[in-house]
Amino acid sequence: MPTMIHTTREELQQQRSRLLAEVHMTFDELSRRAANYNLSSEELDVWHTLEGIDYLLEGDC
Repeated sequence: MPTMIHTTREELQQQRSRLLAEVHMTFDELSRRAANYNLSSEELDVWHTLEGIDYLLEGDC
């Protein structure tokens, strides 16, 4: 049986903020750099994680 992790909207938003702080960028800057394929491997991991968080936040409305 798969493990389910329950996370609140607030926890997701906090995680999102922490990740952006770790790479020292705004979401817009990270997004622009991702569109130009100009991210380090760490930044790319953050980008993919943010995409997942944003997907979850979108579905939580």
